[in-house]
Amino acid sequence: MKSLDPRVTRLPEMESTKAKKPLDQFGTFEVFVQAKEGKPFQHEGAVHAPNLEMAYVLAKETFTRRFTCTSIYVADTCDIFVSPTTEGNQSAYELIQSENSNFSKKTFEIYQLAKRGKQHVNVGTVEAGAPTEAMFLAKDLFGTGKIIYNVWAIDKSKIRFTSDEEKDLWLTLPEKKFRDASDYKGGDKLKEFLERPKQ
Repeated sequence: MKSLDPRVTRLPEMESTKAKKPLDQFGTFEVFVQAKEGKPFQHEGAVHAPNLEMAYVLAKETFTRRFTCTSIYVADTCDIFVSPTTEGNQSAYELIQSENSNFSKKTFEIYQLAKRGKQHVNVGTVEAGAPTEAMFLAKDLFGTGKIIYNVWAIDKSKIRFTSDEEKDLWLTLPEKKFRDASDYKGGDKLKEFLERPKQ
C-alpha cells in the first residue's frame, strides 16, 4: 500500500537491507578495574572496539579518567562464560552441573555477583579444562555459605592485562583537590569581602 503522506512519498526508494561487511560493527569487550592495590578486580562496564588492544585503550579513557585506579584489564565478551542467573534464595552454583573434561588445564578467573544491582567481583582463579568445570570447582572454593546470583569464568590467556611497564599510566595526582569546591574556601572569601570597611 502506498503512503499518502508527502513526507514519505518524496523520499527516494530504499535499497533492501544488505549483509554487513566484516568489521562494519565493532565487537564488545568487558572492562575490569582494580581501584587499589590488593583490592579485587570488578566488572566496570563495556566498550566497543575493533580489537582487544584498542578496547584496552578505550577502556582506560572511558573508565579511569575520573578516579584513581591501579590497573585494568579487558576481555572479549565472547570469551566470558556465564552461568544461569538466579533469583531469591537460590544460588547460581546450584544450577552448575559437574563436568570432567579431558582438555588440558587452563587458568580461569572467577567472578561472582553476590548482590543484585552491583558489579561482578573477582574472587580468585581455578585450574580446569573447561569453563563449566572451572565453575563447578569454584563452588567449593568460593561459593559456600552465601547466595551467588551469577558466576563468570574467563580464560586467563584471553585477557588483556595491564603489564608492569604500563603501571605508570595511573601515576596521577592521588587527590584531585582542584575539583573540590570546598578547597577554594569560597565562604571564607565572601566573609572577608563582606567585612571590609566600605570606602
